[in-house]
Amino acid sequence: MLVSVSMELRCSHLRFLAKTLDVTGRVINVLVISARYPFSMDSTAYTAEAAIEPDHWWFVGRRLLFADLIKGFDLPLGAEILDVGTGTGTNLRLLRDLGFAHTTGVDRSPEAIRFCADKGLGIVRRGDICQLELPDRRFDLVLATDIIEHVDDDLAALRELRRVMRPGGYLLLTVPAFRLLWGLQDEVSHHKRRYTLRKLLKTLRIAELSPGEHFYFNYLLFLPILVARRLMRILKLRIVSEGEVNTEWLNRMLMSVFRFDVKTAPLLRPPIGVSALVVAMRT
Repeated sequence: MLVSVSMELRCSHLRFLAKTLDVTGRVINVLVISARYPFSMDSTAYTAEAAIEPDHWWFVGRRLLFADLIKGFDLPLGAEILDVGTGTGTNLRLLRDLGFAHTTGVDRSPEAIRFCADKGLGIVRRGDICQLELPDRRFDLVLATDIIEHVDDDLAALRELRRVMRPGGYLLLTVPAFRLLWGLQDEVSHHKRRYTLRKLLKTLRIAELSPGEHFYFNYLLFLPILVARRLMRILKLRIVSEGEVNTEWLNRMLMSVFRFDVKTAPLLRPPIGVSALVVAMRT
């Protein structure tokens, strides 16, 4: 059985790309479980993400990175896995392709949940990362990728993730990095903060999680993204999102760069990156 739950409003920056990339999807009947949580959403943003996440450079590169890490955990295919903040299903797609059969997901958005269902990615629940309606010590692996920056109390969110992890279980966590990179995309994504690894590791330890492997990634595009965001502010460019400047050929080029980036970042451990990643354990 494949179960999924999503937490956040994502990827309004993909509206333009949805018009330029040729994507197909799979549709399978799936049960959707709803609850009482409040939500806000941009249906156009979810439509765009659902269309392009199979082929967009950022989604593809992250799945490559996560796949390498997850394979290193040496989990059985029957392991219990939680994906918190599924969006329209990029991590669920990865977990399915890796052969895991017991995957639970949570998301606050009914729109995101519907897209996961349309893709045949499993039973999808609505939920809150700070108050998961899931049993204690249930999961061998929890994925929380670009989630905790959306909540006011990131420490409470991490403590809740720890609660549902089994002793010895893994947390795969990613966040946007470095405040100086704050830009339009943080605003349209409703981010509360960007992190340094030092701050993130400290918060994890306070939450009684034990950090292990950690590094920045998307380091090769750090300076181009920084310059582009500063120029957008200086010139007061009025665009709906950063994705409006993307095209199909640019997506192919960035795919090549990002593939190299995610393969080398765990080895080089660069001092900068657009994102930060930590693997932590409940001991």
